[in-house]
Amino acid sequence: MKVNFYATLRPIVGQKTVELTLPPNTTAIQLVLMFVKEYPTMRKELLDANDQFFPHMKFFINGREAVYLPDKFDTVIQPDDKVDIFPPVGGG
Repeated sequence: MKVNFYATLRPIVGQKTVELTLPPNTTAIQLVLMFVKEYPTMRKELLDANDQFFPHMKFFINGREAVYLPDKFDTVIQPDDKVDIFPPVGGG
């Protein structure tokens, strides 16, 4: 599966896209925790003190924001899913 990082998150992982194979039944929040373990600097960007994904950050699975999915961050990631993680974007 592919995970794309944007803006300020890209320099932390050192690339735009990370490809990986997840264990079966990995949820969205487990995926986030995997990245935080691999890239400790990511913790302050993505998680609050209770290891909850910050509401101002964006996490999309196949173009749908996780907070609007039926299982939210408990959604199981499938091998062919595309995940996008990025900070809030503003502009004019």
